[in-house]
Amino acid sequence: MTQRVSNGVGGLAHEQPDHVHLNGNGNSNSVANGTNGGVLTVRRKMDRKKSSPMMPAFMVSAPGKVIVFGEHAVVHGKAAIAAAISLRSYLLVTTLSKSKRTVTLRFPDIDFNHTWNIDDLPWSTFSHPSKKKYYYDLVTTVDPELVAAIQPFLADVSPHKDSHERKVHQNSAGSFLYMFLSLGSQSFPGCQYTLRSTIPIGAGLGSSATIAVCLSAALLLQLRTLSGPHPDQPPDEARLQIERINRWAFVYEMFIHGNPSGVDNTVSTQGKAVMFQRKDYGMPPSVRPLWDFPELPLLLVNTKTAKSTQHEVAKVARLKNTHPKLVGSILDAIDKVTESSHELIEEQDFDTENEECLRRVGELMTINHGLLVSLGVSHPRLERVRELVDHEGIGWTKLTGAGGGGCSITLLRPDVPRKKLDRLEEQLEEEGYQKFETTLGGDGVGVLWPAVIRNGMDEDEEGGMEIDLENFLKAEGNEGVEKLVGVHGGGGEREGWKFWRVES
Repeated sequence: MTQRVSNGVGGLAHEQPDHVHLNGNGNSNSVANGTNGGVLTVRRKMDRKKSSPMMPAFMVSAPGKVIVFGEHAVVHGKAAIAAAISLRSYLLVTTLSKSKRTVTLRFPDIDFNHTWNIDDLPWSTFSHPSKKKYYYDLVTTVDPELVAAIQPFLADVSPHKDSHERKVHQNSAGSFLYMFLSLGSQSFPGCQYTLRSTIPIGAGLGSSATIAVCLSAALLLQLRTLSGPHPDQPPDEARLQIERINRWAFVYEMFIHGNPSGVDNTVSTQGKAVMFQRKDYGMPPSVRPLWDFPELPLLLVNTKTAKSTQHEVAKVARLKNTHPKLVGSILDAIDKVTESSHELIEEQDFDTENEECLRRVGELMTINHGLLVSLGVSHPRLERVRELVDHEGIGWTKLTGAGGGGCSITLLRPDVPRKKLDRLEEQLEEEGYQKFETTLGGDGVGVLWPAVIRNGMDEDEEGGMEIDLENFLKAEGNEGVEKLVGVHGGGGEREGWKFWRVES
């Protein structure tokens, strides 16, 4: 049996036999020396308690997602395509001094802040031989006994909030503690996890999954069970790392949602896009990564109209029961649109700069939207966005997700005049919409280690702008967060951010 360890971000994980003990630097203490004096010196060094310097503050980021093709049809056994968007969550991980034995979860965007004493947490329950999990395990269910052990530590979370807010905060706290206790140990250093997000909450954009992915990656990095990400990482190794992060992000999602599809956390972890299909609700869905999915220019508009996925899904189910053949044919047509879009994007000569290629994808989006309208899942606010976009000739629009409110996505025509986009933005703002210019099909989980933005400096140069807790908390709104730590920060990709990238 071997123990897998790594020298942290950018280092290559390697195998160590269990009988070799590692010191704080990851070096073997099994030393051969020909002289007694040398052995004695080594022993004295070994007897000294090794100082373990604090891990530098680092940052993890993960993207939200949209469903591009196949909404509602996917509920009835058809395929759908979901893709990452460049709106992201950002998690700053700060290690505390040795004397501070606390762990803090802080999400200022939802006014959530809670601290636990590490030594008071139910480690004995989670470390029992029948319950203990390891970073490489596949966890497919949440253990009711472990959930019960966490409950006393959620009782004093956000006691002065209303019932809805408190439930959200307790869900976040509970799922974090479940992961923290499963992966960590009582010797884990005191830490603060602070999360900011540019993703609207409750809009069907996978905001919960981005938190899951950020926390999963952060904990695995702290445990030194991930190698990379680094530019020369072999694809197979990158896939393994991505899968490890994704598995534990799914545990977080299971704690909150019970039986999630796993699609949101998969897209958020690996980026790009996936094609997914669930033919049997007793089984997990088939999820096929689309590693070569192109980056496409996207306009995302939040209608700010509350939606209920459950209500819209039930509406389509009732319609199908009343008109089984007709609705069945509509769902089949949506499935054909999804299949056609996949074939189109996989064509060797598909070019995101080519207007004809974009037009063909855009037309498929328009058809998909029309079929969803025929199922009754659009909304006047969604149709108004489509009307405004069509009037300006800016691109091709469809609803994304369950409909009945929520968000729309528009594939932008190439070289749209800035004047037209500004005019549309003014109109949308006037009518109470929230608009984001984003990219479809970008990178998945990324790491900024240490939390320093290099701002054009060479990799070998020292220095850069350090991201500390104070300036992270002070960043105002989405623009402030993007300007301070954003992967794209108002321009191209920022120096310092690294991603696990896998291309077929």
